[in-house]
Amino acid sequence: MEWWLIYLLLGAIVGYIAGLFGIGGGLVIVPALVYMFTLQAFPADRVLHFALGTTMATIIFTSLSSLRMHHVHGAVNWLIVRYLSPGIILGTLAGSTLASALSTSVLGVIVVLFIYYAATQMWLKLLPKPEYTLPGKGGLFITGSIIGSVSSLVAIGGGLLTVPFLSLCKVKLQQAIGTAAAVGFPISLAGTIGYIVNGELQTQALPEYSLGYVYLPALGWIAAASMLTPPLGAKTTHRIQTATLKKLFIVLLYCLGTKMLFDILSN
Repeated sequence: MEWWLIYLLLGAIVGYIAGLFGIGGGLVIVPALVYMFTLQAFPADRVLHFALGTTMATIIFTSLSSLRMHHVHGAVNWLIVRYLSPGIILGTLAGSTLASALSTSVLGVIVVLFIYYAATQMWLKLLPKPEYTLPGKGGLFITGSIIGSVSSLVAIGGGLLTVPFLSLCKVKLQQAIGTAAAVGFPISLAGTIGYIVNGELQTQALPEYSLGYVYLPALGWIAAASMLTPPLGAKTTHRIQTATLKKLFIVLLYCLGTKMLFDILSN
């Protein structure tokens, strides 16, 4: 099977979704890679770890593209990024180390629950009311640690956690989204390093062309395609009503999560 074509198609779909809805594609990439890596006979007890590590690495490229776009529009609060980043880096490295130590079943349940959470958040449009001011350096460090650790456990860029937190702290939504996009870079970079290092420390043989828990062929094709198609998704939002498409995407997330949960419980 020409796997590179499938990886290319997956990257194109993920990039289109990112442009269409303004969200990252990690929640789609992870279940898809679990299925593909299983068919490619990756070690059964490490399939999910490879899916998470590879997804984290793809987010490096998409986050840079998103960061640049939001920075040009002046929507990034770099002071917040500065104070969140140390905690994010520490938390992300800790989260990837914890992921490496967890069994596939436990880690899989965590990922599935987060997919359900993300789909429900999109469905109900859950955003907290702005009630608090931003905490000081210590509070932002702790918050960054939590965001980083959770993000690396489920391979996301952190927007699903960062945006609600900043909105709660009276940061304007546009700036919250832009700042969350900037935060995605240290999350993805530190998370990728963590999955590479922890993968290389494993005693079992890794698949060919792997760097720790990052499978390089999948990374290359997905990253390349996902950086080309966001403009197409963005154009679509101006041509048609995206409400129906968003409902279909939410249904897709629930289906992917349920399929993944079924596979975990049946093994």
